[in-house]
Amino acid sequence: LGSLLAGSLSSDGGAMQLSSGMAGFGFALALPFALFAMFPNWLNALPKSGGWLTTVKVVLGFLEVALAFKFLSNADLVMHWGLLKREMFIGIWIVVFALLTLYLFGFIRFKHDSPIKKLPKVRMILGLLTGAFTLYLVPGVTNTKYNNLSLISGFPPPLYYSIYPQKSQCILSLNCTKDYDQGLQMAREQGKPMLIDFTGYACVNCRRMEENVWTQPAVYKLLKEKFIIVSLYVDDKKKLPAAEQFTYTTKDGLTKDITTVGDKWATFQTENFKNNSQPWYVIMNTNEALMTHPVGYVPDAAEYLKWLEAGLAAYDKTTAGK
Repeated sequence: LGSLLAGSLSSDGGAMQLSSGMAGFGFALALPFALFAMFPNWLNALPKSGGWLTTVKVVLGFLEVALAFKFLSNADLVMHWGLLKREMFIGIWIVVFALLTLYLFGFIRFKHDSPIKKLPKVRMILGLLTGAFTLYLVPGVTNTKYNNLSLISGFPPPLYYSIYPQKSQCILSLNCTKDYDQGLQMAREQGKPMLIDFTGYACVNCRRMEENVWTQPAVYKLLKEKFIIVSLYVDDKKKLPAAEQFTYTTKDGLTKDITTVGDKWATFQTENFKNNSQPWYVIMNTNEALMTHPVGYVPDAAEYLKWLEAGLAAYDKTTAGK
């Protein structure tokens, strides 16, 4: 809902977008109550509380612990604490889901659990799935090509945020910067277009794009050889130097204090591109002109590649004869 509210304020047709989104949310929330009111006999068909409900609570408790570390990881990235690197995060998840697997198979019991005479089929299936997921996580703590856990992209910290030495703090060791002015200078020096990547440390879809789409050979080759990547983190809580902090007046006449790196780039995106969702990709030439329409989350690598090629072709036309 947060993304829906923010997006509707910064896009054309925002009223319709917000109305349809909230209507869908309200309908989904009200539907179960309406159905049970219309068909009260359905309530009698629901399973009664008992040992199974205790199991559900314990499983949800394990999941809550796992997700708690996800939110702690978001804070760690945004605040630059350096506490929960990618491998540490995945290691904690391995422990949590290994314990959950043992619990589902009955090797671990809590005081409110009923004795298990025979393991239910549903619990056995869940145990097998959880165990398989735990094994799937194991390569994530290694420094190998198998550490990119694509099924959970966006949940662990990014690949470069690692306990292992990294060649670069850029995504996938691409030619990048995290400052717009520096990116513009690099683009002019190297004669390449800029790919402005409005992103966020806590942005799940941003990580999915980087780990599932940017890693595709054709896309990666184009990004590596033909573009200057300018990654602007809109949720970066790092304070700007005092000399760079200022009060900005928006085009709507509102004032906003720009005190952090995230404030700067979030305002830059909203004011110049009328959008504040992430990821948001913009291709610009060295004269700061758009080469093609900006795009957001594009999980189809082939579609994203076509968009990159269109922007690159437009850039080549603008530089032809120079």
